[in-house]
Amino acid sequence: MGQAPNTLSAVEAARRIEAGTLTVEQLAEACLARIAEREPEVGAFAHIDPEAVRVAARASRADGPLRGLPVAVKDLIDTADLPAEYGSPIWAGNRPTEDAAVVTRTKAAGGLILGKTVTTEFAWRTPGKTRNPHNLAHTPGGSSSGSAAAVADCMAPLAFGTQTAGSVIRPAAYCGVVGFKPTFGTHDRRGVKLLAEYLDTVGCFARSVEDIAFFDYALRGETMPPLDGFDGAPPRLGIHVPFADRIDDDAAAALERVRIAAQTARASVVALVDWTAYEAMDEVHATVMTAGAARALAWEYDNAYDQLSEFYRETLTAGRAIDDAAYYDAQGKADKFRNEAAARLDGLDAILTVPASGEAPEGIGFTGDPMFNRIWTLLRWPCVTIPAGRGSHGLPVGVQIVTGYGEDARALAVASWLEKAMKAVE
Repeated sequence: MGQAPNTLSAVEAARRIEAGTLTVEQLAEACLARIAEREPEVGAFAHIDPEAVRVAARASRADGPLRGLPVAVKDLIDTADLPAEYGSPIWAGNRPTEDAAVVTRTKAAGGLILGKTVTTEFAWRTPGKTRNPHNLAHTPGGSSSGSAAAVADCMAPLAFGTQTAGSVIRPAAYCGVVGFKPTFGTHDRRGVKLLAEYLDTVGCFARSVEDIAFFDYALRGETMPPLDGFDGAPPRLGIHVPFADRIDDDAAAALERVRIAAQTARASVVALVDWTAYEAMDEVHATVMTAGAARALAWEYDNAYDQLSEFYRETLTAGRAIDDAAYYDAQGKADKFRNEAAARLDGLDAILTVPASGEAPEGIGFTGDPMFNRIWTLLRWPCVTIPAGRGSHGLPVGVQIVTGYGEDARALAVASWLEKAMKAVE
């Protein structure tokens, strides 16, 4: 019996569709069957219309780089033919009049919109129904909860997320998939419900680095960069973990496994001298995010206060107390820090760090701490997380690769190299 189409990599599925050995309808039907089987337990989707997916699959010309591949869309991103409720009762039943720019791009590249995935309330804190597909008693992470879970459970080969603190990288790590937060501003945010304009970044999920690069660069309208770079030489990596005292043995062990695999494959790996400036910028991120949220969600606060969670009532009240001068001052500090931090990358291809404190926490009321993501998001640098084995409770753990502003192709190349290095020592 051949491999089920929904379990194929995105790249392999696209190849088979192009070769005529797989149809868009067959792939869509396999994804829908998996959703029908697992959705009652995992709860990855906020909205899905199977018949509309089938109609779109039949009508697909299987052209463009995405070849009709199903793509799940975080319900923070507008779709004209499906509701966009942003994880909030305030927007229940909301039907946008047009697609978000990234959805338009997806369709133009030949992608098939599969459905809308669960997001936490306005992409911050209050979670939805989604559970970790590896253990339903644990969180999938947030805020891109449904997207990470759907890709991990082979409901979709590709999915969109957004990140304002750690909302792509952390759930990808918890669910054992690849997550990519590109350089800030890479993808047009028109039609994405803003949370903090200075930080919000559209990212994506897949089950391999090659699939991530394939999807991301199809959206850019650019040729996928080579993933075997470095002119034949292994990468130069610097290990640094801000807030290192807050990670557990599982995260530390994953980082050590990857270090050993990298050095076995002849990479240069050095431990960076601790730099407390990273930790100091955590407060700056908090100011920018809180003030930004108060401005982005001003209408909801003024017109639907009673329908906001207690967290948002308190947070938006605090954010409104941050005046414009303080808000812009915090942004200025972040801009200055970005220039200073760039020097930390001299002589390195990437920083190797952790994406989370360890395995996904038990329970679905808390999506985990974005402490190990916030500073990189504030820097607006590209970040990739890749699976790095299992922790003490059998749940996935990962590592995170970070490169400088605009160095997205390098981040993906390092991640791909590490992915292969780890397989070589398994």
